[in-house]
Amino acid sequence: MTMLRSAMIAAALAASIAGAHAQTPGVTESEIKIGATFPFSGPASPLSNTGKGMIAYVNSINERGGINGRKINLVTYDDAYSPPKTVEQTRKLVESDEVAFLFGPLGTPGISATIKYVNAKKVPHLFVVSGVTKFTNFAEFPMTTTGLPSYDTEGRIYAKYITQTRPDAKIAILYQNDDLGKDFVNAFKGYLKDDFDKKVVASSYEVTEPTIDSHVVSLKSSGASAFLVAGTPKFAAQAIKKADEIAWKPLFLINFVSSSVSSTIVPAGPEKAVGIVAATITKDPNDKKWADDPGIKWYRDFFAKYLPGADIGDNNYLFGTQQGQLLEQVLKQCGNDLSRENIVRQSRSIRGLSLPTVIPGVVINTSPESSMAYTQLQLQRWNGTTWEQFGSVLSADGK
Repeated sequence: MTMLRSAMIAAALAASIAGAHAQTPGVTESEIKIGATFPFSGPASPLSNTGKGMIAYVNSINERGGINGRKINLVTYDDAYSPPKTVEQTRKLVESDEVAFLFGPLGTPGISATIKYVNAKKVPHLFVVSGVTKFTNFAEFPMTTTGLPSYDTEGRIYAKYITQTRPDAKIAILYQNDDLGKDFVNAFKGYLKDDFDKKVVASSYEVTEPTIDSHVVSLKSSGASAFLVAGTPKFAAQAIKKADEIAWKPLFLINFVSSSVSSTIVPAGPEKAVGIVAATITKDPNDKKWADDPGIKWYRDFFAKYLPGADIGDNNYLFGTQQGQLLEQVLKQCGNDLSRENIVRQSRSIRGLSLPTVIPGVVINTSPESSMAYTQLQLQRWNGTTWEQFGSVLSADGK
């Protein structure tokens, strides 16, 4: 009787697991299909190397046999950083490709255009590569988790740093005219409160503009002695070059997504970027101080095998690799329950995860109340050759 009962329980469990597979599109006994969009072309194409880093890490997972016996079928499309294209490609992933979930799509404009659709379809929308604060509202977007520190967190850290370093400075902000840039402006408003209008002059640009030179000239003429560029690498590089050309030497800051050496600093000219400050969560594999670091040694070996010929100095590859590791963690935690409900639950149940290429002290903790992978950052300064971290790891409250 006991054996019969055990057999019945085992059969019921097997049926339950099989049922979960049957109900989750893109899941079979041997495969799980996952989708993402990246700007492989268009004005933000340097950021698409994040996608290439994630693809490379998924290839390494599959070479190791997959996760829980399943290979990952990662389907990626180019959206050219164009919201209508993101909508088209995301619908294709959900409705035609029938992916189990979306993981790590990149680009604030495209995510803004698709987040309501994806949540309405009840498709897990995990660790999207944007720090827009509204995306972290799990009451409104219960299927979404975010893979970047929020721009509000990052902006408040910059506002605090500027006011402590140069208390009387007039602050110029050049920002991308979308949720990315506006979040930084709002962070300064939240931090400076009544002083914002007295201390800050802000200018927005469109990603369709060929150059932002005139904005930089105008902001210099405002008399500002601190300057933040909140945008994407192409425009950050232009701002660095133009500020140097017109001999403007403010306390100069750029945002994390524009801090890649290969995508921003090299195109601008490394010597022109000396003294620039940015926040980070990642180690720089070209920085000698990490030469003997086990995490960077691992990354160099991984990079040589799975991204041969690519530029290891491009932080986007490294961040994409971390995204792949986050995906691996979520799937490991899911075990054999690959229902969409459990996939989301596990993405919000990551505890004390420290990835090998992340700055020491920065740890990933998600919960039912927090959908953000990262809530900590460290400031760093460009010395002409590499980024030098300074100060302590700062948390979401800016402390």
